[in-house]
Amino acid sequence: MSKSRLSTALNDGLIALPDGNISVMRPAPSYNLSPLPRDAVQVVHGFYPDYSAFAAAGYAVSQDMPACRIAIVVVPRSKTLARAMVATACAVAEMVIVDGQKTDGVDSLYKNCRKLLGDLPSLTQGHGRIFWFPASAAFEDWAAPPPAQGEGGFYTQAGVYADGKIDKGSALLSDTLPAKLPARMADLGAGWGYLSQAVLARDGVTSLDLIEAEALSLECARLNVTDTRAQFHWADALQFKPDTGYDGIVMNPPFHASRAADPGLGRSFIQAAARLLGSHGKLWMVANRHLPYETTLSECFRNVDMIASNGAFKVFHANRPHR
Repeated sequence: MSKSRLSTALNDGLIALPDGNISVMRPAPSYNLSPLPRDAVQVVHGFYPDYSAFAAAGYAVSQDMPACRIAIVVVPRSKTLARAMVATACAVAEMVIVDGQKTDGVDSLYKNCRKLLGDLPSLTQGHGRIFWFPASAAFEDWAAPPPAQGEGGFYTQAGVYADGKIDKGSALLSDTLPAKLPARMADLGAGWGYLSQAVLARDGVTSLDLIEAEALSLECARLNVTDTRAQFHWADALQFKPDTGYDGIVMNPPFHASRAADPGLGRSFIQAAARLLGSHGKLWMVANRHLPYETTLSECFRNVDMIASNGAFKVFHANRPHR
């Protein structure tokens, strides 16, 4: 494993860790925690696949941020969420360490922190930066606001996909859904619940499982989808196991695991949908036009049709998954 910024800063004596518990906020599974005393570390995460990866590796993991001596903020892609994480860290810790990639905006965050605190020690390495400072009340204004209503009256918040706006691909899929849907439905990667609302507005639906990996999104979905037929699952859609197969699935699968497009993630969602559906189950799915999902759909389902498209998106209907 290549030397990390954190290990360099610790080994070179740039950061002296006080004794006490350490909370590491939203690290990716590839983040190197080995420089830290393992028994002192608690991972704080709201993304289920990463949460479960650290739990499987034997780390203490929680969704909630505890009081701690040191908080390490691993910078996410969302600028607003990153600022909120700094505010949270300052509210519960004595020392704050911020570590992130330039492509995720760590340099901008560093400049904003310096505006409030003055010059700060830092280390640049591996296309990123790590910096640190004593916790300060100067970041109270950065605290995350509660979920707020945006386009269409839907609640969203910092850190969710399509914050404050309706995704255009999901809107196309919603418009394309038939007037009647199968009884037992699921929304894979349900986000904050836009497609789920559309499903529940159709005839024939008796139950709907919203399966979503991001806890922040699921929190909003609970506000947006209040129908008693809905059940909410904080889970990895690729690993989820229902009691019985679904009659129908809708999904707008993610295609970014990082900043780079990853069609393999969407293909995995298609394979998961085929596994989760009953033998006569049906899938409705939207995707960006340039993503090559047709082959995987044909490998997983007996019947596949493109039922709508525009300049940016395409909608597929597939049924009868191969067994």
